[in-house]
Amino acid sequence: MRLLSTICALLLCAAFSAPAIAADTYPTRPIKIIVPWPAGGVADFLARIAADGLSQKLGQPVIVDNRAGAGTNIGSEFVAKASPDGYTLLLASSNNAVNMTLYGKMPYDTVKDFSPISLLAIVPNILVVNPKVPVHSVKELIDLAKANPNKVTYASAGNGSPAHLAAEKFKQLAHVEMLNVPYKGAAPAVTDLIRGHVDVMFTNIPASLGSIKAGQLRAIAIGSKTRSSALPELPTIAESGVPNYEAVAWYGLEAPAGTPREIIEKLQGVLVQTMKSPDTMQHLVQEGTEPVISSPDALADRIRTDVITYRNLIQTTGIHIE
Repeated sequence: MRLLSTICALLLCAAFSAPAIAADTYPTRPIKIIVPWPAGGVADFLARIAADGLSQKLGQPVIVDNRAGAGTNIGSEFVAKASPDGYTLLLASSNNAVNMTLYGKMPYDTVKDFSPISLLAIVPNILVVNPKVPVHSVKELIDLAKANPNKVTYASAGNGSPAHLAAEKFKQLAHVEMLNVPYKGAAPAVTDLIRGHVDVMFTNIPASLGSIKAGQLRAIAIGSKTRSSALPELPTIAESGVPNYEAVAWYGLEAPAGTPREIIEKLQGVLVQTMKSPDTMQHLVQEGTEPVISSPDALADRIRTDVITYRNLIQTTGIHIE
């Protein structure tokens, strides 16, 4: 009996100490960051910065694996169903919160199937127009749209994309009607905006900053609560006459649900060192992103809040995937 009790006690100790041992030795092999977007975009850019920092600090290769498709669902599902051992991570985004309502049937649960690690950056939407459009402020855009209901066209990167949701929120709060012209991605949408085939777009700063500086697009206002460090002279949409307006995308790192907390905290600690280095922060700001490192719990709270926020917006505007 005494022998049985001793064995049980040893097994219990081993069970409780396993995560700590895993964290002490982790990682012992390469880590993979799944980016559910094509190479070259904001998510890919952020994933590669995080990967470089993690690799340097953890002493193992960190590989960026682009698995685009189905509005980020293909790559996200892959991570949701991966082993919760810290070797397969997801470059998550606000799209994951949007998809919970946008898609009728989801292959994973954004809230339950992942263990948040940290936010990496906030990317504000920016309101830009073709220079030939006679608009230089938010007020002028509202006046133009009210005088010409559904004749002012706005480009979006497809139904349910951040650009689409940002425009629909603007329409809702500004009480205007504009016509959505959906594209298969942000790049062709921006290209057609420059060519004058559409009038307006709510895109992100990294996708449009070069065109703004080149005079190909006119920036009107920024969608964040505060002004952007990349374009400090640009007013926010909220301060320009649409109170409570905010349209930003967030990007963060997550692991499959069930990943040991010690590993999550180890990764988050390394990200703090990586993303808060002066060189990295300057690089991110120059590209139009706002670096934000958070606790795992803060990212979890952000996801839960955004699922509700986007559900309300999608349901009230009737946005759907065709």
